[in-house]
Amino acid sequence: MNATRFVPARPPLVAGAAVRPLAPVSDARGRLVEILSASDPLFRGFAHAYVTTAYPGVVKAWHLHREQTDTLVVVAGMARVVLYDGREGSPTRDVVNEFACGVHAPLLVQIPPGVLHGFQCLGPSECTVLNLPDRPYRPDAPDEWRLPPDDPSVPFDWRSRDG
Repeated sequence: MNATRFVPARPPLVAGAAVRPLAPVSDARGRLVEILSASDPLFRGFAHAYVTTAYPGVVKAWHLHREQTDTLVVVAGMARVVLYDGREGSPTRDVVNEFACGVHAPLLVQIPPGVLHGFQCLGPSECTVLNLPDRPYRPDAPDEWRLPPDDPSVPFDWRSRDG
């Protein structure tokens, strides 16, 4: 009996976003994962580096920046990283991209200005996300706008989709 494998259609990548698998190098001592180098075409410089965490099941969404590009890597645990392109005039307006990334799927996700994004911790342990934004944070004029995770203007449901 021949079985046909179902492969769901994937939306195009949000315009201006970049996603690249990371390649851990392992030996008897452990692992090394190069995240970003000045020689990498995705390197935009960075203004600072920080990590943020989420406990199992917690959603940190939605937010966007008008000028800043975020470059995210889940460095511990697993997370669902989601992008939504609500930009007027974008060729990928209304496209949603969803990525499961972390220790079991090392991935760099670069998010252009104007794209709503967020993440949810998957699995039984806290996840840690490294961000390398290309602009410094300005407390006097923050480049950050937020919506709640369940905002009806964003066509994405953070509830689990077991399958």
